[in-house]
Amino acid sequence: MDPSDALDRVAHLIERGLGSSRKAAAFRTAADALRAAGDDEVRRLHAAGRLTALDGVGASTAAVAAEALDGGVPERLADLEATTVVPDGDGAELRAALRGDCHSHSTWSDGGAPIVDMARAAMALGHEYLVLTDHSPRLTVARGLNRERLEAQLEEIAALNEELAPFRILTGVEVDIFPDGTLDGDDDMLDRLDVVVASVHSKLSMGRTEMTQRMVKAVLDPRVDILGHCTGRKLKGLPDPGPEHIPASAYVRQQSHFDPEVVFAACEATDTAVEINCRPERRDPPDELLALAVDVGCWISIDTDAHAPAQLEWQPYGCDKAVRHGLGPDRVVNTWAADDLLAWTEA
Repeated sequence: MDPSDALDRVAHLIERGLGSSRKAAAFRTAADALRAAGDDEVRRLHAAGRLTALDGVGASTAAVAAEALDGGVPERLADLEATTVVPDGDGAELRAALRGDCHSHSTWSDGGAPIVDMARAAMALGHEYLVLTDHSPRLTVARGLNRERLEAQLEEIAALNEELAPFRILTGVEVDIFPDGTLDGDDDMLDRLDVVVASVHSKLSMGRTEMTQRMVKAVLDPRVDILGHCTGRKLKGLPDPGPEHIPASAYVRQQSHFDPEVVFAACEATDTAVEINCRPERRDPPDELLALAVDVGCWISIDTDAHAPAQLEWQPYGCDKAVRHGLGPDRVVNTWAADDLLAWTEA
C-alpha cells in the first residue's frame, strides 16, 4: 500500500468519525511530505528508521507509513475503517434515492477541504449535485463570507461546473437568522443563490415565544428554502440505532425552545423544507419534533452539514431517522433532479 495514500485515508476516516480536524490535517501534511520526498528517499529513510526526519512527519504518522511500506495494512487504518463505518440501515433504499446534499461547507468558511474536493467526494458517492452553503458574514467564528468573498466563490463554482459537468455544484449559503428574525445577507445576493439554508446559531436560550417569532419571520422570507438544524442542539458521540433515548449528560449544548406547531405550519405554508441534519452530534430535529413536521406535511431535506469530504457519507444516519417516521422519497426534496430542485427554490 502506498504510504501517502494510507496517510490520506487515515485523515479521511478521522473526519468521518468526527475526530480532530487538527489531527486529520497532520496526517495530510505527512502524506504531502512523503510525496515531496519521493519514493526512493522515503524507502531509504524507512530502512534507516528515520521517517521522522522528514519535516511534517511525526511518530504516529511515521508508524502508519512504515506499516504500509512493509506491505501490510496499517493497524490504525484498519481500526478506523471498522470503527467509523457508516452502516446501511433501514433507510438504505431512501439513501439510494437521494441525488444530492443541500448543506455543505468548504475552506471558504469553516470547512476542511476546498470546493473541488467536496464535489469530487459527492461524485464518488453517486450524487448528481452538491449544494455549497458556506456561512454568512456575521458568523465570524466560522469565517462567514462577506459580499466580495461570496461573489468570488460564485466565480470559482462557475469554473468548476464547466470542469466537472454533468455533475453540478449548486450555489448557496447557510444564512444566520438574527434574533429579530431577519437574515444575515444582502437581499440581492441571496436572490442570486440556488439554495438558501437558514439557521439559528446565536442566543439559543432566548424565550420560547421570542424564538418562535424569530424562526417564523425567517421562514416567511421568500428567499429561505430550508430551515437548518432547527433546535441547534449538540450532543456527544455517534448516533445510536433506533429511536432516541438521550440522557441529559449527552448534551453538549441544550436545544432551543420554540412552538414547533407554529414554526412547522409556517414551513408547510411557504414550501420551506425542514432539514434532517445528519451530523452525528446534532441528529436534529429530535424524534418528537420530526414526527410533528411529518404530520404537518412539511417537505424534508436530508443533509449532512459536511465540513469535510468524508462527512458527506453521513446521509444514512438521516435516512434511517426519516424512515422511522414513515418518510419516503416523495417527501424529500433532495431526491429530486437538480433542475426540479431549482424549480422549487425559485417558485
